[in-house]
Amino acid sequence: MFDVITVGSATVDALARTEFSEMIHGIHKEECIAYPVGAKILMEELILTIGGGGTNTAVSLSRLGHKVAFLGKIGSKYNSKRVVHQLKKEKVNTSLIIRSKTGRTGYSIVLDSKKHDRTILVFRGSNNDLGFNEINFKKLKTKWFYFSSMIGKSFKTLEKIASYAEKNKIKMAFNISSYLAKKGKNYLKNILKKTNILVLNKEEAELLVGKGNARKLEISGTNFVGIKNLLKKLNELGPKIVAITDGKHGVYVYENNYIYSGKPHNIEIIETTGAGDAFASSFLCGIIRKNNIEFALKLGMTNAESVIQHHGAKEKLLRYNEALKIMKKKPIKVIKKKL
Repeated sequence: MFDVITVGSATVDALARTEFSEMIHGIHKEECIAYPVGAKILMEELILTIGGGGTNTAVSLSRLGHKVAFLGKIGSKYNSKRVVHQLKKEKVNTSLIIRSKTGRTGYSIVLDSKKHDRTILVFRGSNNDLGFNEINFKKLKTKWFYFSSMIGKSFKTLEKIASYAEKNKIKMAFNISSYLAKKGKNYLKNILKKTNILVLNKEEAELLVGKGNARKLEISGTNFVGIKNLLKKLNELGPKIVAITDGKHGVYVYENNYIYSGKPHNIEIIETTGAGDAFASSFLCGIIRKNNIEFALKLGMTNAESVIQHHGAKEKLLRYNEALKIMKKKPIKVIKKKL
C-alpha cells in the first residue's frame, strides 16, 4: 500500500543560464525575455536533471518520508533511463511507469532570466499519450492520488482514474496548470467534483472561475482583492480544501468557511522552477501527517522557499526533519479568519 501515487508528467530538464538576454514588454504588456536574432550565446551553466509535475512531487513526497509511486508514460531510450534511474535513487517506486515503444520521453529547456523567473520550452512527448487500458490497476493500492496537469489522451485517463479513486474511496489532490485552467471549469468538472485538495496559483484560479468583483477580504489589516471570491467559487466546484498561491503575496487556503493566509519570508530568489510542485506536495504531506491546515501551509511554504533559493526543481527539496527544523528556526506566520 502506497501513501501516495503521483500521476503526471516526466521530463528531462536542461536548465540554461545566461545573462545575455533582455527584459522587454510584449504587445499585451507582459514581460518577455529577448535574445538577439542570429547570435551564438555562451551559457554560464547547463544543468541536466529530471522534471515534470509527476516526478517533482513524487521525489518531494518521498523525501518527506512517504511511500510513493509514480504513474506516467515515458519513452524507451536513453532519456527514459535517466528518469527511472533518478526516481529509484530517490526511493520512488517505478513499477507503474508505462514505456512507449514509439514515443519519446518529455524534454524541457528552462531559460533563466535576469529577474530569476523562467521561461520553459516544453516537448510533451509521451506524457500526452497515457492510456487507461495501459494501467495495471492491481497495483494501484494507495491512500491518495496526486494529479498534476496532463493534456490530450492523458487527461481523459486522469478522469477515469478519478472515477476509480472515488469508487475505491481513495482521496485525491489536484494541482492544475494554466493550460488546463484555460479550458474552463466545465472541462475539469469530472475531476474537480471528486477532489479533496485543489492547489493552483492566482492566475490559474482567475482563468478557471473568472476574476469576479472586487470585494475585499481583510486579514490582519491588509486587503486582499478577489481572493475570497476565488476561494469560494473553487470550493463550490467540489474540492473540500482549496489553496491559492500568489508569489510574494503569500498563500491562501479555504476550508470549512475559514480562510488561512501565510506570508513568505523576504529571501533571495535564484530560480522559481518547481516552487509550485514543492508547495503542493508538502501541503499534502502536512494534511496526511497531521490533518492540520496551518501546519500543512507552513510545511508547504517552507519547502517552496528552499527550492527557489537554488537552481532546479528537486535540488533542495527538504526531508521532513529538515523542514521541521527550518520551520522552528524561521517560523511562518499563519492567520486564520472565519468568513
